[in-house]
Amino acid sequence: MKGRLLAGIAALVVAATLVGCTAATPAGQTAAPVDATPLSELQVLSDPKAYQGPSTAVISNAAVEVVDADRTQSLPAQVVSHDQGGDRPVTVADTSRVVALSLSGSLAATVWGLGFGDTLVGRDISTTFPGAVDLPVVTGSGHTINAEAVIALRPTLVLTDGSIGPRDVVEQLRDVGITVVAVRNESSFEGAEQLARDVAAVFGAPAAGEALAAQTAAQVAATTAEIARIAPTAEDRKLRMIFLYLRGSAGVYYLFGEESGADRLITALGGVDVAGQLGWGGMKPMTDEAMVAADPDLILVMTDGLASVGGVDGLLQDKPAIALTTAGQNRRFVDMADGQILSFGPRSAAVLDALARAIYAPAAAGS
Repeated sequence: MKGRLLAGIAALVVAATLVGCTAATPAGQTAAPVDATPLSELQVLSDPKAYQGPSTAVISNAAVEVVDADRTQSLPAQVVSHDQGGDRPVTVADTSRVVALSLSGSLAATVWGLGFGDTLVGRDISTTFPGAVDLPVVTGSGHTINAEAVIALRPTLVLTDGSIGPRDVVEQLRDVGITVVAVRNESSFEGAEQLARDVAAVFGAPAAGEALAAQTAAQVAATTAEIARIAPTAEDRKLRMIFLYLRGSAGVYYLFGEESGADRLITALGGVDVAGQLGWGGMKPMTDEAMVAADPDLILVMTDGLASVGGVDGLLQDKPAIALTTAGQNRRFVDMADGQILSFGPRSAAVLDALARAIYAPAAAGS
């Protein structure tokens, strides 16, 4: 199911020809605070359901923290590549020049968090964190892999999670002698921990993987606990949330449900996952009936996605059913950079922190 969901999301992105993952704030919107004040010390909304207006979640420090761990490598490493055609054994002998490719940028962030950022020689379009943003981009419009661009970088290792392709391009990289390893990448906080272990195994540095997994788990637990202190606890006061994937240029409007990662994000944010309540799995095309039935208090979106439909005004004009919902009437949208909001990895806690500020303390940004 996870593999099919990732492939489906990737297909959506390719169809929409996404060309950037910036953290720009749509015109007229309020950016969430970027200071380091602990969540529990913020002046939060007394009634989050009553708040009106959109806001943007911004990570206070977009850098990927490198774990303090033993990075001694033991190569060659014997690993299993989880290819779309089936698992296969791979021997990794050289990690000196690495290209890590995924839809969310979480693979490159994990390599960086493990302390092997200096091995990265190219990046996907979602990898925009400091230190990696200046690397050559090897994915084109729609996150499709440019084989020639990858080969030109002379990588000794290509890491992927199957979320971008096409598949024949990945096979082409193998055919020219490049070692390619596909790892599993589950869209969840636990998945981020396992990804740290799996990527570390490819580098022959399991100790670093365990350390990064533990660090990620501890940071997410601490941030989730802080969110629990500021989010309403009574069921009737909790924000009912959905995640809406938008690409106006391609006419793409999808609701993300269970196993998309959006469900785990909403729950950690102290909200009610409406898609889960309604039994929606994976992703489904948005219909007027589904939106009215959901009637969310707040809608999570990607920044570029919201911009592609003309911002909040354009979305409400083009989709009257959204305007009928509580979120639509209150213009309660929270957007976040495309390459961050669902990028479960070393920055999972930072993503949660930024979203919580935009949801529960938007006034701290000056709105």
